[in-house]
Amino acid sequence: MRQEIIISGGQSGLRIDKVLTERCSDFSRSFLQRLLKSELVEVNDKPVKASYKVSEGDRISFEVPEAVEAEIQPENIPLDILYEDRDLILINKPKGMVVHPAAGHFSGTLVNGLMYHCRDQLSGINGVMRPGIVHRIDMDTTGVLVVCKNDFSHNAIAEQLKVHSITRKYYAIVHGVPKEDTGTVHAPIGRHPTDRKKMSIHSKNGRDAVTHYRVLERFSRFAYIECCLETGRTHQIRVHMASIGHPLLGDEVYGPSKQPFHLQGQTLHAGVLGFIHPRTGEYMEFSAPLPAYFEELLEKLRHGAGLG
Repeated sequence: MRQEIIISGGQSGLRIDKVLTERCSDFSRSFLQRLLKSELVEVNDKPVKASYKVSEGDRISFEVPEAVEAEIQPENIPLDILYEDRDLILINKPKGMVVHPAAGHFSGTLVNGLMYHCRDQLSGINGVMRPGIVHRIDMDTTGVLVVCKNDFSHNAIAEQLKVHSITRKYYAIVHGVPKEDTGTVHAPIGRHPTDRKKMSIHSKNGRDAVTHYRVLERFSRFAYIECCLETGRTHQIRVHMASIGHPLLGDEVYGPSKQPFHLQGQTLHAGVLGFIHPRTGEYMEFSAPLPAYFEELLEKLRHGAGLG
């Protein structure tokens, strides 16, 4: 797959390695450096080195090798199925489960379990690594996830995600107590400028993102909130709430490293998912109860725990 970039006037004079890092956020810095070192990056059809300084109108191009995908094995993993028909399957994902295989997680994922349960009845649009997966939630986020069994349903759900017509309600516990009962965070999200494992509202290539939140309960140092998503960017709720001074409890990436409770990642639950069924045209809404750890944590907070 060939990538091509045209240099604007504002980037003229910058080193090409810096420009590529800024403009090609989908690729790691080390990957881009390897391409430059191997003289696989061309400017106006001529190979250049990392020290090359770009000029306005330069056409940068490079070839991205096709990824070699591992063979994913079906695994008999118990799935909490909320609903299933010939087009869709709705799963209540537990905490700690990775949605699809990736580096370091090639077994025990939701996809491994789905391949065992559904056999060959999963859409192939996202390739063999992500069969049926039209959207995802983080490993330590729990709750409702829709999986598509065929390309027809996959395309239909993907279109609803694209136009932001899907209902998505999440529940979270955040540090601090918001003063207002409701609020909206409207800030673009993209790859963090210096830490590629994180997302940020300060990315130069951020994509539009909107999160509406509502306070459900207030405690002395924390609050229980509901978040409704208009968009679905990576780590959106985690990044947005941290950006207004209310990071999610348990989130060591965007919140404080020391936590008053022994938690496994952020307290975030995808509680409600609603959409138009691809085949029937009817609106359907699914909900998943708060996981036990979340309920127990709320009870502790209601009784004044974790205030020291």
